[in-house]
Amino acid sequence: MPKLRKCSFCGNEFPPGTGMMYVKNDGTIFWFCSSKCRKNSLKLRRDARKLKWTKYFGKEEKGKA
Repeated sequence: MPKLRKCSFCGNEFPPGTGMMYVKNDGTIFWFCSSKCRKNSLKLRRDARKLKWTKYFGKEEKGKA
């Protein structure tokens, strides 16, 4: 059984065969569940922690105390 992917922007899980994989030149892989997430992350450069519709809303950065 293929595993569910997790959106790199909003944090929602989505089934295999949907969504989009984006690979940067340095080899970093991003998975996006929708074009809304892809555009907010790559084109508009928005912070997912500042948008209420993401699961990361209100979370602190890892490593920050």
